[in-house]
Amino acid sequence: MEDLDTRVLRTTLGWQAAGLPVVLVTVARTWGSSPRPPGSLMAINGRGETVGSVSGGCIEDDLIARIREGGVQAACASDKPAVLRYGISADQAHRFGLPCGGTVELVLEPVSAHSRVQALFDACQQRRSTERVLDLRTGQVELREGRRDGVPELTDTHLITHLGPQARIIVIGAGDLSRFLCQIALGLGFEVIVCDPREEQRASWRLDGVVVSHEMPDDLIVRLKPDARTAVVALTHDPKLDDLALIDALQSDAFYVGAIGSRRNTAQRRARLHEHFDLPEAALQKLHGPAGLHIGSKTPAEIALSIMAQVVAVKNGVRTDAQPR
Repeated sequence: MEDLDTRVLRTTLGWQAAGLPVVLVTVARTWGSSPRPPGSLMAINGRGETVGSVSGGCIEDDLIARIREGGVQAACASDKPAVLRYGISADQAHRFGLPCGGTVELVLEPVSAHSRVQALFDACQQRRSTERVLDLRTGQVELREGRRDGVPELTDTHLITHLGPQARIIVIGAGDLSRFLCQIALGLGFEVIVCDPREEQRASWRLDGVVVSHEMPDDLIVRLKPDARTAVVALTHDPKLDDLALIDALQSDAFYVGAIGSRRNTAQRRARLHEHFDLPEAALQKLHGPAGLHIGSKTPAEIALSIMAQVVAVKNGVRTDAQPR
């Protein structure tokens, strides 16, 4: 399953190819409470069809009405990008469903060849983080190497946004727990890869949207080179498989590396990786084990939920410690 940014870009390209006018809408700044964070994307075509979102729905309805009534040029007031603000007054906040009198500032951009949507989409597919610089005076776009999670910057002349690769999770082991984990990860917009060299485990393991690999886990990790948008979770309980994956994952840029097991097994694993594989303490500190937040989980589905909750927390910069379930 694609994440929302990728879906917006792919759909925009499809509308362009079909000859439809398209407006790309970006949340540039917010004040107070707001339904969607800065950097959120949506696109609206000339028929009023949308993909993505910038609020809970009321702002989208207003933008759709503008386009249906006057077309793309009317929504932007010209063929150039426009800045639009919602929620300045209490009445507007109430009308547009903004909580607590929040204010959101949007940039509306008529999509053209200058928008470089295809190049941006290609960069995301190639897992390259990109800084996109939109000239508000001309509609020209410059793409350059950047970081994925930068905060948008809006000036009188430019909008600078940051886009990058879809969040990805590599799961070691094909079993009931990994099936539940993958289902949750897909719903959260992660790219999901399951690795298990054991044919008897893989034979009946299928889930739409998940890539299943029969490689040895360490070979897969070396090949994929986990980046800062990748999580790795080892679920086999087999040191020959889990440890091999963890050795390389802990020395990669992966934002999360976790493994299931009791606290005792986790302590033994840490000692084993340090004593037999010379893994430095700094690398071992990255290991989340036992993987998952403490939610009293007992079943495979609940354990999967606890692990994905921790993965998302770490991805979003929330500090959390693994605790026994």
